[in-house]
Amino acid sequence: MRKLHLLVTCLLIAMFVASTGVAYAQTPEQPWKGKTVTVLVIAEGPKAGISGPFYHFREEWENLTGAKLEIAEFPFGELHEKIFTDLTTGAGKYDIFVIGTWEYGDLIAGDWIVPIDQFYGDPRFPEWPKDLAPSVELLYTWGGKWYGVPNDSDGQILYYRKDILTDPKWQAEFKKEKGYDLPVPPETWDQLYDITSFFNGKDWDGDGEADSGISMHLKVGGQGMFHFMSLSAPFVVLPGDKVDNVHNTYWFDFETMEPLINSPGHVRALEFLQKLAKTGPEAQLGWTLGEAWDYFLRGKAIATFSWGDVGSLAQDPERSKIKGKLGCSVLPGVYEVYDRSIKDFVKLEKPNIVGNTTGGTWHGVISKLSKNPDLAYHLLSFHATVEKSRYYAYHGWEGVDIGRKNQFIEPYGTNTIEGFLEAGWDKNDILEYNKAYYDNYYAKTILPYLRIPGAFEYWTSLDQHLSEAMTGALSAQEALDRVAEDYRNITERLGVEDQLKYYRESMGYAGQ
Repeated sequence: MRKLHLLVTCLLIAMFVASTGVAYAQTPEQPWKGKTVTVLVIAEGPKAGISGPFYHFREEWENLTGAKLEIAEFPFGELHEKIFTDLTTGAGKYDIFVIGTWEYGDLIAGDWIVPIDQFYGDPRFPEWPKDLAPSVELLYTWGGKWYGVPNDSDGQILYYRKDILTDPKWQAEFKKEKGYDLPVPPETWDQLYDITSFFNGKDWDGDGEADSGISMHLKVGGQGMFHFMSLSAPFVVLPGDKVDNVHNTYWFDFETMEPLINSPGHVRALEFLQKLAKTGPEAQLGWTLGEAWDYFLRGKAIATFSWGDVGSLAQDPERSKIKGKLGCSVLPGVYEVYDRSIKDFVKLEKPNIVGNTTGGTWHGVISKLSKNPDLAYHLLSFHATVEKSRYYAYHGWEGVDIGRKNQFIEPYGTNTIEGFLEAGWDKNDILEYNKAYYDNYYAKTILPYLRIPGAFEYWTSLDQHLSEAMTGALSAQEALDRVAEDYRNITERLGVEDQLKYYRESMGYAGQ
């Protein structure tokens, strides 16, 4: 009778796995019963991005494992301090740190996190496929080892009002004024500027009020430096077959650790950003991320460029007036890119399109001080299953953006459109969004991601001095010269040789 009971149990489990595609570890003993795992995460609450999924699926995971999940939330500005205070004091309060990828350099340098290769494929844990785009997978690994478990995939694309740009009336007026056909989507930043300057100040949506060309968030502390990185990439990153001091580089010289941030390519990009900002409301100089998103979602700007949240939030009728009107594309390029080998710009036959993984790509890593690293891994792998991964792709509230093959719709991935439609997506919007993100992550050239120790300190300097340029207090050259000086001081304090070592490792630089 006992054997029959076990057979029935196994059959029921097999039926569950077959029907859901989820292979959870199932043991009658619940080996983690009575244990607790604590996750440290950004303070967004139970119903918002990054932290929300841990609350949403907590009961399901606790029932599955018999363990208890505790969630420790801290504001964005306190996360780094909380992580490294816990590690350096040996307190070990947190089993998991949900980090922005910029933390890797400091964590690897201190040998503070656990590689997860030892757990992957173990039948005790939920299964998840290694199906991240290669550009995103790089951010979860270091030195050939996996440290992170797939969760978020951050990158920035262009969002625009497809309904307006394809309107014959506006197409005719644009051609009359600019002298060429309105490009949908724009392939270059100059074309985008022509579009945003043309529409800025016009009542193009017919509501009786003047509307804007672009919507951006340029307040210090509002993550505006991320948008400069994405915009400036094609001005700076010269394509090539390898990583060296000329090709596929952006941040520092690979031989001297001299900052490149004030190069002519970066300066030209910042001068363009100053010009582009004038095709949007002056108030955006003080806007945070959410304010810039909402302005676009309310139908007040013809374009914005940002993360995957915009596409999913556009489907929310309580926040958006533009569902079904969305156009999406990989970010525009430029015809002239700076070539460090000749110290001048070179003209290309086609626009230099550079994909990006700009942002946090928030995901969990396991603290070396964790007393239950296997339980911590179980929690992270539970959230990485195909079932959960697709749930996050369908629903925008959780802040986990698309970037895995199981999330992309065929022919770009293994998913289908039905799940998106059932979740309330407009068909046109998801098809535009799906292709744009695939084109971004699988672009031939990708903006290098800075992950060395002190990465966010470097970025904070960039953020502060960008504001000086955008408000007109400094020229683009003056602002970026100040950034470069800060970079030298940070590098000197952290140690030039050490920084150079981690920079080469993180960028895959094999030498001249």
